[in-house]
Amino acid sequence: MWNLVCDDDWKAPLTTSLFFVGVLVGSFVSGQLSDKFGRKNVLFVTMGVQTGFSFLQVFSINWEMFSVLFVLVGMGQISNYVAAFVLGTEILGKSVRIIYCTLGVCIFYAFGYMLLPLFAYFIRDWRTLLLALTLPGLLCIPLWWVIPESPRWLISQGRFQEAEMILRKAAKINRITAPDVIFDPMEMQDLDSQVQQTYSFLDLLRTRNIRSITIMSVILWMIISVGYFGLSLDTPNLHGDAYLNCFLSAVTEVPAYVISWLLLRNLPRRYSISAALFLGGCVLLFIQLVPASLQIMSIILVMFGKFGITSAFSMVYVYTAELYPTVVRNMGVGASSMASRLGSILSPYFVYLGAYDRFLPYILMGSLTVLTGILTLFLPESYGIPLPDTIEQMLLVKGIKYRHSSSGPRVSKDEEESPVILKSTAV
Repeated sequence: MWNLVCDDDWKAPLTTSLFFVGVLVGSFVSGQLSDKFGRKNVLFVTMGVQTGFSFLQVFSINWEMFSVLFVLVGMGQISNYVAAFVLGTEILGKSVRIIYCTLGVCIFYAFGYMLLPLFAYFIRDWRTLLLALTLPGLLCIPLWWVIPESPRWLISQGRFQEAEMILRKAAKINRITAPDVIFDPMEMQDLDSQVQQTYSFLDLLRTRNIRSITIMSVILWMIISVGYFGLSLDTPNLHGDAYLNCFLSAVTEVPAYVISWLLLRNLPRRYSISAALFLGGCVLLFIQLVPASLQIMSIILVMFGKFGITSAFSMVYVYTAELYPTVVRNMGVGASSMASRLGSILSPYFVYLGAYDRFLPYILMGSLTVLTGILTLFLPESYGIPLPDTIEQMLLVKGIKYRHSSSGPRVSKDEEESPVILKSTAV
């Protein structure tokens, strides 16, 4: 592919980083667009962007053209992923939401990941391979008439009648008798007065509580992304067949997602994510202790590290979506995802450090992962708590003292430690 060797070998990691630059930009704009124009609209528009520009890449005449299109593909790819994730999170009930976020989204991602080395093994021409990977995107077009808009988003926009129509249709499909009055007029009037406010990324930093959650989420997502993509991109450098190693890396994700689903169903979020990060980080640190003659053992440890970090990556999507309220949830997940892309941009260069010291990437990724596991323990716990709709309903960060304005009502100690969270409308 344009002979990116010798003096041009720097273009290979740069190409991957440019894709993640597009993902970074997409993460930044997708949240605001989705919160403004709706989850469904942004989902399908960005799927079209990803499929369309991927198709144009097939006809690239040089590396520069391919790279520019790759940036646009990255923008579309992450935008539809985040929009689809948030849409499913808001439209599904509690038990189904966890299945969707782990087994639904992530396992099918792993299946696609497993198909990649299989396609690449039999289709060696990169243009034909790219075409074969792009055309299935057209199969998503009929889903426009199947997937509804998020009722939570419609409510946040004051469009209560449209939300009620979707809920009544869902009740009919599920053979449930919907109540005569779904939304109490008085409650909706109060909520309508709240949701008329326009929110922006600055609202993710407005109060000390949401600012602390945002900063910790940014760090958490960034380090997890460095570990996940660093290990994924490093598979060709492992001993043995590159196609087989890539396939094994993808297969490792399936049990990781299953374990994530079980943990999310039964255990607190903070401890589950922290344990997964400790497992992944410690295993990566142990790789340097394996003798050079035990190559298979090194591969096994890398796969265990990938298992732990992948589990954390799967759970952090659910956790972050539960921490942020409806009015800024898409922006919150988008901002965290944007930080994740900063990590993914850096990940090819973590792998590149292996040219100087084979164990240096594992030492850096392992150390950062363990430290992030400790940081996770300071976030609030969302397990068993209804999704918040407003910023005032968010859970408080552990270990931070909060001062209240003297002009406002005094909040008792019990209320401060356990803020009231209004019960959200279940779909």
